Amino acid sequence: MSVNQISVFLENEPGKLSEFTHLLREHNIDIRALSIAEVENFGILRIIVDDSYATSTVLKNAGYVFKITPVLAVPLKDTPGGLSEVVDALGRNGINICYIYAFTARQKDKAYVVLRVEDNEKAVDVLVKNGYTPVSQEELRLDD
Repeated sequence: MSVNQISVFLENEPGKLSEFTHLLREHNIDIRALSIAEVENFGILRIIVDDSYATSTVLKNAGYVFKITPVLAVPLKDTPGGLSEVVDALGRNGINICYIYAFTARQKDKAYVVLRVEDNEKAVDVLVKNGYTPVSQEELRLDD
């Protein structure tokens, strides 16, 4: 069970992120999570949105360079130590985390961590055995 992360290449210039967010707003696309990594003259914007298909269509039509990657969105308790339980379980089972970022939910005491791992299937198996069930793209839409 995974969600689609969209990685968008943006020029590292004033106003480019603003243009991007206005485009999504114009098309009623809701950003659920985001992370930006800076690399020389451009940035890699990673987003989780409510509708990845609609977003990819909008981005393609607007001429953006992007890539869709399946990642895991794992709900956890929004308490101290909530994240350590998840990463401990993966580490004990030899699963490397390539990168990670988090976002809170619209529900009290709930947060999500987005994980990019080398083997989604193995990671899901480990997580489920440890009491964590990654959510689907559809479940993120219904989080309201």
